[in-house]
Amino acid sequence: MDKGSISTKFLNVFYAEHQALKDVSVDIPKQKITAIIGPSGCGKSTLLKVFNRLIDLNEDTKVSGQVLVDGINIYDKATDIYSLRKKMGLLAQRPFVLPMSILENVAYGLRIHNHLGNNKIDELVEHYLREANLWNEVKDRLHASASKLSIGQQQRLCLARGLAVEPEIILGDEPTSALDPLSSERIEKKLIELKNRYTIVIVTHNIAQAMKLADFVIFLYYGEVVETGKSEDIFKAPQELMTQAYIKGEYLDNIWLEREAKISRRIGQGEGI
Repeated sequence: MDKGSISTKFLNVFYAEHQALKDVSVDIPKQKITAIIGPSGCGKSTLLKVFNRLIDLNEDTKVSGQVLVDGINIYDKATDIYSLRKKMGLLAQRPFVLPMSILENVAYGLRIHNHLGNNKIDELVEHYLREANLWNEVKDRLHASASKLSIGQQQRLCLARGLAVEPEIILGDEPTSALDPLSSERIEKKLIELKNRYTIVIVTHNIAQAMKLADFVIFLYYGEVVETGKSEDIFKAPQELMTQAYIKGEYLDNIWLEREAKISRRIGQGEGI
């Protein structure tokens, strides 16, 4: 299977007694931008954290089903979590820069994963800062504290740091939600550029952003997949009433209850879903 591929099969996630994801089976296209959409609390961030096993950091969490990355079930006991996370670059809602210089934020991963001389590291730091469209803004203050950068610059620094470990996949958990419009646009443009080389999966509440960025869409509600498909199909001709309502900003719960009742009746009559 090609590098950068992700799929789930009958994935269930529980936080103690609460079920956050229910029988989620999706195939995420390689070298495309996939947007996971849905209202707050529907399981979007949970699904994203499953892909790099950050979900493991939550207490009383139980995962069942399969999550395949490059065709390998990452929840198999033999999985090397360190190697898995090296495949994943992560952009969180708010940037988390390391308490060191701008240069060292990018060099940190290079030093851990490679045996390189300082000249080569400096060369690569410049390369990845350029990749994140940050070099021209920081080239004269590389030894200054990264915490002195603006929030938007910090997010691009986190992107450069993530790219420096040469991942296959970039995960973004609402990566522009804390940014001003100009900084958001810079991140969005860069993600569009990067999709030719990386599989990108983002969580977003912003329908306009999903329409702008996504090639593929996963719509979640109450931990269940309501609809998936190509972006143009989902936003122009959604098949599910739930999807139509969500895109229009309409109230969903009544439609959801009707949908669940219809499914229950079909199952009771032996018709399946």
